[in-house]
Amino acid sequence: MELKWLLYMTLLALGTLAVQAHDMDDESDGDDVVDIEDDLDDGIEDVEESKPETSTPPPIPKVTYRAPVPTGEVYFAESFDKGTLDGWILSRAKKDDTDDEIAKYDGKWEVQDMKDTKLPGDKGLVLVTRAKHHAISAKLSKPFVFDTKPLIVQYEVNFQNGIECGGAYVKLLSKAPELNLDQFHDKTPYTIMFGPDKCGEDYKLHFIFRHKNPKTGKYEEKHAKRPDADLKTYFTDKKTHLYTLVLNPDNSFEILVDQTVVNSGNLLNDMSPPVNPPREIEDPNDQKPEDWDERPKIPDPDAVKPDDWDEDAPAKIADENAVKPEGWLDDEPEYVADPDAEKPEDWDEDMDGEWEAPQIANPKCEAAPGCGTWQRPMIDNPNYKGKWKPPMIDNVNYQGIWKPRKIPNPDFFEDLEPFKMTPFSAVGLELWSMTSDIFFDNFIICTERAVADDWANDGWGLKKAADGAAEPGVVGQMMAAAEERPWLWVVYILTVALPVFLVVLFCCSGKKQPSAAEYKKTDAPQPDVVDEEKEEEKDEEKDKGDKEEEEEEGEASEEKLEEKQKSDADLGSASQEEEEEDEEEDEDRKPASEEEETVNRSPRNRKPRKD
Repeated sequence: MELKWLLYMTLLALGTLAVQAHDMDDESDGDDVVDIEDDLDDGIEDVEESKPETSTPPPIPKVTYRAPVPTGEVYFAESFDKGTLDGWILSRAKKDDTDDEIAKYDGKWEVQDMKDTKLPGDKGLVLVTRAKHHAISAKLSKPFVFDTKPLIVQYEVNFQNGIECGGAYVKLLSKAPELNLDQFHDKTPYTIMFGPDKCGEDYKLHFIFRHKNPKTGKYEEKHAKRPDADLKTYFTDKKTHLYTLVLNPDNSFEILVDQTVVNSGNLLNDMSPPVNPPREIEDPNDQKPEDWDERPKIPDPDAVKPDDWDEDAPAKIADENAVKPEGWLDDEPEYVADPDAEKPEDWDEDMDGEWEAPQIANPKCEAAPGCGTWQRPMIDNPNYKGKWKPPMIDNVNYQGIWKPRKIPNPDFFEDLEPFKMTPFSAVGLELWSMTSDIFFDNFIICTERAVADDWANDGWGLKKAADGAAEPGVVGQMMAAAEERPWLWVVYILTVALPVFLVVLFCCSGKKQPSAAEYKKTDAPQPDVVDEEKEEEKDEEKDKGDKEEEEEEGEASEEKLEEKQKSDADLGSASQEEEEEDEEEDEDRKPASEEEETVNRSPRNRKPRKD
């Protein structure tokens, strides 16, 4: 038992020390993190220089970056690897109905390397500032017209600092003579808006297109249904993610993240509000008749209140069976003035009135069941019935819930090809974000899925491969997880120590024979240990004697067999009858030898032990 408790206390101590050590590490982090990391880096460099060349571990495989090149026809492709914003136009517009201080689109854009990049030379477009309006756009090589080919829009996003509130969606700006990218703002007409957006705990992946009403000529936004997939990881893991929108001429669409479908549907059935309005609508001029009865139940007009129904009876009455507890102090108040209280020195009776000591619980009531005037407790009145109401019965005149009649929708239309949207001629980013350093890269707009996949493999695919090569192993991941959640150290310790504890527990917890000292403490009869030891010694001597006899008999039989073989060789010309007689004699000897062996094994004829 002492060993069990020792192991148990050791496990608890290890877990407590691990948690405390991690808490101290967290408290010591902060401004010193950079210095500590620098010192560690210097130490690591010194150690690496001092190590012999033979002990150097194999280097991590490097992924060489090359700027992606489109493998087919594209309407737009941008990798930013030239390091400039050539072809992009910064907006100088102002938002309407907004204070002048924040109305300007003065947020900064720059082409930079991604933080902690594993691919030197891979650059992207970075939204640098926070809490500002940002707008930037670029022309397509030629306008995209929706006809018989699909539309594929694809780009990469990395929320390098996470995301508090803001978006990273793109707008495909509608083709129009008045389109001026220098004045690109939130009201600039667009055909499609696509991409991630987040504020608070609301994680979205927008797909919105503006549909033109063929009757009125007005545009209305149509929103795709929310995806069922959990999108939170894409906003919080600080990794580069690939967003893809595929629109097909048959009105089907797919939304992919990292080449995995997270949402799909049809433009006719899975948009809100629907593309096509209803054929019929409620008549706005229809009114409910005055005699329309919508009551399914009504009070029974023939019901009469019973004569014994007392509506004035109270719901609670005093308990007549209650008895005042003994020792109740009727003359003592529940609260008395605090005798230790003193009037403040700055108390002004003219301004503050007459001073009174604060009230405290009467100390005499602490030992008593109660103080003050005793009152009977209140209980439910068994005769209480409340106000009488007639029972409800079915309404024979019930006509149902009234609804206005349906009439043909004067604005009805049926567009069976919503895929044929307004052509667009530019791509733009018009964003407000409370988080800086949002990284955009590798935009492509094309019509062939293979072209988009090749572009993704040459860009996002390389980033993924480089991140995978630099990722730590299982142990490293476990350590990183414990850094974020220190309680995991206790789990790790218990996971390793518990099996060891169980092995030791089962190996060391065998049943022990009581010692002579323990028998002396009680009146329990003690077995004759000496006699048992003597019997064990006799049994051992008996076993040894039997073994020696068996060995001697085996040697004798072997000698007889050799003599027989020699005699057989000398008397090769003997007849078969003599051999049979010899065999019979041998058979006669065997029972005799067995009898001798039995006699020899008896305790009386046992040979003395040879030392």
